Amino acid sequence: MLNLILFQEELTLFQRVVSYLNYNFEFGRIKVSVATLVQGLIILAISFLIARYLSALIERRLDKTPHIDAGLRYTIGRLLKYFVTTIGILLFLQVAFSLDLTSLAVIFTALSVGIGFGLQYIAADIASGFILLFERPIRVGDRITIDNEEGDVFSINLRTTIVNTNDRIAIIVPNSKLVSQRVINWSYGDPRARISIPISVEAESDIDLVTNTLLETAEGVEMVLSDPKPKVQFLRFGDYSLDFRLLVWTRVPSRHSQIRSDINYSIAKLFKERGIQTSHPVQELRMQSQPEAPVREPALTDQRDKFNQT
Repeated sequence: MLNLILFQEELTLFQRVVSYLNYNFEFGRIKVSVATLVQGLIILAISFLIARYLSALIERRLDKTPHIDAGLRYTIGRLLKYFVTTIGILLFLQVAFSLDLTSLAVIFTALSVGIGFGLQYIAADIASGFILLFERPIRVGDRITIDNEEGDVFSINLRTTIVNTNDRIAIIVPNSKLVSQRVINWSYGDPRARISIPISVEAESDIDLVTNTLLETAEGVEMVLSDPKPKVQFLRFGDYSLDFRLLVWTRVPSRHSQIRSDINYSIAKLFKERGIQTSHPVQELRMQSQPEAPVREPALTDQRDKFNQT
C-alpha cells in the first residue's frame, strides 16, 4: 500500500514537471514553452552540424574534379551551407515559437524597417556577399589590390571578405566595398598578365644599346614568359631624358612585385657594366646647387649709401 502511494506521488510529480515544461507562454501570435524551445534548439544545432558536414563533404568530393577551380568549389560549398542553415533556422522558429509563414512575413517586415533605419550597411554587405558568390568577380585564392593593399583572398563570408597580405596580415574587407569600388584582380580571366617597368636614361644615351640591354635584363628572370616575348617601347623625349618602358609577360601575376624587383636588379647591374646612366631631375639639382645670395640688411645698406654720397 505504501509503495502504491509513493508511486502515485512520483507520477503526480512527473506530471507536474511535464505540465510545466509544456506550459505555453503567449506573446501575441508567438507561443513558446520550455519543451518546444529545447526541441527547436536541438533542431538548430543539428542543422548547423549537417550544414558544416555537407559543405565539407561537397568540397572534398569536388576536389577530385580538376576541371572545377577552387573558387567554384568554395562557392558551391558555402551556398549549400547557407541553404541548410536557413532551413534549420525556419524549422527552429516554427517548432520553438509555433510560427507560421504569415508570422514570419510579419517578422521579416519588421526587420526590413529596422534595416531601413540603421542596418542598411549590413544588408548591403550581405547582399554583396551573395553577388560575390554567384557572379564570382573575385574568388577564393585570387590575388587582388584594393586601396593600395595587395593580398590573396582567403575566404568570402556572409558580410566580409578576408584578404591575407604577403606579410601574413589579415585584412577584413566589407563585401560592399569589393562590389562598389575599383578592385584590381590579378588572377581574373586570362592567367597571363603584362608587367610594365618604366626607365629613363640620359638624353645622350645610345638608343640601340639601351633597347638591347633592357631586353637582356628580362632573359633568365624567373616567372617571365618567353612567349609573348619581352618588348621595349621608346615612350618620349623628356626634357632631360629619354623615357623607355620594358614590357614582360607572366603566368603568375600575383608575384609581379618580385618579378619587378628581379628585373630592376638586372637593369642596375647591366647599366653599370655598359656605362648607361639613368636620368635625374637636372633642373632641380642645379637650382639646389646654386649658392644663395647674401641678404643685405637695410640698416647697413642705408649707411653705405650715405657714406658714398659724402
